[in-house]
Parts: sequence; C-alpha cells; structure tokens
Amino acid sequence: MSNRDLDLKKIRPAIKTLTINENMSGDEYFQNAVLRPVIKLQNDLFIEVFRNYIAKHKYVFYDLSLDKRTTYIENAIQKDMKFRNSLKGMVIGQFTTDEYLLYIKNSSALNKRMMNIVKERLLSNIQLFVKPEYLTAV
Repeated sequence: MSNRDLDLKKIRPAIKTLTINENMSGDEYFQNAVLRPVIKLQNDLFIEVFRNYIAKHKYVFYDLSLDKRTTYIENAIQKDMKFRNSLKGMVIGQFTTDEYLLYIKNSSALNKRMMNIVKERLLSNIQLFVKPEYLTAV
C-alpha cells in the first residue's frame, strides 16, 4: 500500500456505530467501510460548498420555509449535475487506489448510496445554513 493510501486511511474518522459483517453485500460493505468515513471526514467541506451553492444561486434558499429548504437540498444534489459531480469528486478524491478500483466496478449503485449519505449530512446540518449578517459601514 502506498504512503498516500496509508495516510488517507489514517485521517478518516472512526464511526463507532458502523456494522460490518460477512452477510453484507459488497455495496453495503463499501458504503460502511469507505463511504461513511470519507463523507464524515469531508462534512465541514460539504457545508461550506453548500453555502457557496446558496450564494451562487442568489440566496433564494434563505427565503424558503423549512420544508422547501429540504426539497431545495434534495433537488440540488439530484438535479444539478454540475453540483452533484463536484460532491462526488470530493468523496472519490479521498479513495485509496484499491477503493477506487472497487468503486468503478459498480459506480452507479455506489453513487446513489454516496449522494444519499451526503444529502442526509446536509439535511442534518440544515440549521447551520442561516442567512449571513453583513456589517454595515458607519
């Protein structure tokens, strides 16, 4: 294993509630062993990226009700392909070489799992997306 691969694995957070057993499908194993730790590691980055997404879309997010904000996040991840691909890149870039080789064998199903986890992360942090207060000149 290369130094890069070892370093990547070393910086991933441990998730104590993860269950990994021999009865799991390959996709489920990959989700729990790779995707969840990588997405948890990237959580702060995802929050900042979504704040930037809100800004680039003229801050309409802040005028929405809580239900509509949830839908907005879901639509951003599922329908905005540029944004979705950017999020995928942030996750895939944290894979080891071997993990990437596993990923490309079933990328379509794994992308669905990946985007669902990212969506849940953003939704669970929805309270962090508040309209920024700007200082005014005196």
